[in-house]
Amino acid sequence: MKMIFIYRSHAGHARRSGRDGSAGSAADRASRQLHLWGAPLSLRRILTTAHRWVGLATAVFLFVAGTTGALIAWDHELDAVLYPEMYEAQADDAPTLSGLELARQLEESRPELRVTYLPLAVSPGETLRVWVGTRSHDQPALDYNQVALDPATARVVATRQWGMPSLRREHLMPFIYRLHYSLHLPSVGKIDLGLWLMGLVAMAWVADCFVAIFISFPRLTAWRKSFRFRLRSGWRKAVFDLHRSGGAWLWGLLLVLAFTAVSMNLGEQVVRPVVAWLSPLSTPALQSRAVQSDGPAQRNRAEIIDAATAEASRRAILAPPGAVFHSPSRGVYGVGFFHAGNDHGEMGLGNPWLYFDDDTAELLSASIPGDGSAGDVFMQAQFPLHSGRILGTPGRVVVTLLGLGVAALSLTGVILWVRRVRRRSPANPGASLRRQILVN
Repeated sequence: MKMIFIYRSHAGHARRSGRDGSAGSAADRASRQLHLWGAPLSLRRILTTAHRWVGLATAVFLFVAGTTGALIAWDHELDAVLYPEMYEAQADDAPTLSGLELARQLEESRPELRVTYLPLAVSPGETLRVWVGTRSHDQPALDYNQVALDPATARVVATRQWGMPSLRREHLMPFIYRLHYSLHLPSVGKIDLGLWLMGLVAMAWVADCFVAIFISFPRLTAWRKSFRFRLRSGWRKAVFDLHRSGGAWLWGLLLVLAFTAVSMNLGEQVVRPVVAWLSPLSTPALQSRAVQSDGPAQRNRAEIIDAATAEASRRAILAPPGAVFHSPSRGVYGVGFFHAGNDHGEMGLGNPWLYFDDDTAELLSASIPGDGSAGDVFMQAQFPLHSGRILGTPGRVVVTLLGLGVAALSLTGVILWVRRVRRRSPANPGASLRRQILVN
């Protein structure tokens, strides 16, 4: 019955076009050609084909990025469950040493390392987790880069190599985190293949967002159809609607997620140059300094923290110094201002950071949320938007759901592609006959 219906529809179209099946008048041809928002039907076909191929090429990458992104929105919490030794202090009520003292004792007991990132306060009942590296590039590499210290005794309670490709519980969440943005691909020279690959995938995703929303609305007068879900009309229609209508409902959020993904991976190479063309951008201290020898700094952490505290007072920064990091190769100290446990920035545009020369303690630059040019504020918003932390916990919930949505759109897109290939296969004579009826 379905084939007969299609044939009759085609025959009726032929009769309307003319007795001999010709195209009819020029007005009739024009009315049939203009099919999508005044654009030729051929444009819709081109964009649909482009959407299919781009979607197929990026489906696996976006599926991985979506599922891992849904998890790493809660990376700290999940990591603490999987590897509690890294997080839980032995005695909750014991008096704790300062972060500076804990770092000093660690470096004295293990002279082969130096602390590169140091939280200055610790949450009650938790360890102090610091990042470490070798004292010079001539030394053999350490087999760990993260150390957990008991805040009462400075005893090392756990170590790990963050980002190691391993599925063991102590490495699982860092593994997933790196998988999300680089697929654990190696670097070739100074080129990080994983960052570039996922960045290019994100750029294709941004472009495809506009293509997808364009082809999702064949006729503006029937726009409601592009938002509906026919979940009780069979699994084929349900899959199609989950892909098309799901993408239409989430389109704005998906575009933000895609664009900020480009910023995360190719911010310096792509996004900042474009933004700088529209608005002046301040240069981060770590980028403005040439690579130097990694000799000892003339200023220690305590002196830098004193300078940062005085500068923060002049700038009316209310939060206390929360962490200090040192980049010996750039000759830069950075001091962030936040309360214990809030190093990622739980709301808004993140935490204030001040950057100092490690020899003179001269202020090099400042990154204050909401300050600077429009371009500076735009760049500050990229990570908070991508992680959802701009809205706090509700934003992280939204990002988790979006990650699952990205995975679902990728999966349903592949299913639709496979169905299309099977319909067009010569092994399916019914499909071939239907195509001949529609074309001839």
